[in-house]
Amino acid sequence: MFTVELYAAVRRAVMVDGLSHREAARRFGVHRNTISKMLQFSVPPGYRRRERPVLKKLGPHIAWIDGILESDRSVHAKQRHTAQRIFERLRAEEGYTGGYTVVREYVAAATLRSREMFVPLSHRPGHAQADFGEADAYIAGRKVRFHYFCMDLPHSDDGFVKAYPAETAEAFCDGHVAAFAHFGGVPQSILYDNTKLAVAKIVKGGKRLRSRMFAELQSHYLFADRFGRPGKGNDKGKVEGLVGYLRRNFMTPMPVAASFDALNAQLIDGCRKRRAAVLRGHTGTIGERMQADLAVFMPLPSSPYDACHKVATRVSSLSLVRYRNNDYSVPTRYGHQEVLAKGYVDRVEIACRDEIIAIHPRSYETADFIYNPLHYLALLERKPGALDQAAPLEDWQLGECLHRLRRLLEARMGTPGRREFIQVLRLMENFQQHQVEQAVTQALGLGAISFDAVKMLLLARQENRPARLDLTLYPYLPVARVGATDPRAYLALIAGTGLSPETQGIPA
Repeated sequence: MFTVELYAAVRRAVMVDGLSHREAARRFGVHRNTISKMLQFSVPPGYRRRERPVLKKLGPHIAWIDGILESDRSVHAKQRHTAQRIFERLRAEEGYTGGYTVVREYVAAATLRSREMFVPLSHRPGHAQADFGEADAYIAGRKVRFHYFCMDLPHSDDGFVKAYPAETAEAFCDGHVAAFAHFGGVPQSILYDNTKLAVAKIVKGGKRLRSRMFAELQSHYLFADRFGRPGKGNDKGKVEGLVGYLRRNFMTPMPVAASFDALNAQLIDGCRKRRAAVLRGHTGTIGERMQADLAVFMPLPSSPYDACHKVATRVSSLSLVRYRNNDYSVPTRYGHQEVLAKGYVDRVEIACRDEIIAIHPRSYETADFIYNPLHYLALLERKPGALDQAAPLEDWQLGECLHRLRRLLEARMGTPGRREFIQVLRLMENFQQHQVEQAVTQALGLGAISFDAVKMLLLARQENRPARLDLTLYPYLPVARVGATDPRAYLALIAGTGLSPETQGIPA
């Protein structure tokens, strides 16, 4: 390989100084034909093969290899042939006697030639793309795998993200509701992959049948939907890029938050700060370019979509309602009735007819039991013998004053005392637990050990008035007797003489 410096010297000697080809060849020690080539090119052109080399041993098998590579296009990516596997099959099935290197090089070149090419796209204002990603975080001191919903505006590159415990239909719809509120409007159309959260089924001709919840969301906000080709993530490359950007920049290092609400506050703050960025190929910030999106967005409806999954079911004999393989309690008076369970991202609401009868935090465990102890107190009042074995009360944290009240009531009255203790607990159906515990502490201080006393003291505290107890209901309390006042007692006091109790009108 000749250097560029030699090319320059030869070309100058012949083309400027007028040296002949023969003399230049003698002076520079190269062949005259080489001098002719140097005059044609200003720099060494490098070696150029006129035609592809003949693969004597592999040539007869190239069509067979091409057939394997073509069939691999419809196979799972992790089950496609490697060059090593093709080499092994060539030797076993085709009688190939050549080496592995030539097979590997041919497979690499054929794979490169078959890689898909793409057309650069422009994005008009007012449209969006949506997808889910997943990452890890420390939430409430525990490492959890969470899913995050992303919506990207390809024209302005503005984005939205919200984290959820699971990738569910209600999280998918809640993400849309939160994104629309964040942007301040509704995009004209949104591009998705063929997620089952939106597409229940793809039928003949490529027509998509929408899932019920997604259809309700679309009807509420009136945006158009578009779907990419199955298995082609590049069709929505903008949001795919946003998913990766957020993971690298917002979730590295691993986020630490007290709750999902706190984590989402961090993520939204990052999205707002990102609006000040100027991306490659643009002169304006993301926030400035977003104004074109907002100008063609549809307005938000008067009320947001109620993003929940609804299931009609029936209350069991244990006063439990099953939703997503978990059981949630309801008041026992609704036993065996038909109810509607509404699953939100953070809670489960249970309605009977037009009344919400129970609200519980959402559990994402499996076969979990979520109780509210207050739901079972009315039944326990009729069945006080089950108090110590009642599962809904096992994890109920009660103050020591309540445990002391129970011991005193049962020591004084036996089984009726246990029932009266349950009546005290039922006060929490209408009052806060700390308010009931304050009234119990006050009753214990007065020695008024009964449900009536606790209730009277609690009501008096709420109404800011002194308590008036009917002492005839408490025969075990000491009786205070007060006699009539005698004026002579006052005169005797002034005179410094004492009178007998009988004279003062005070019983001895």
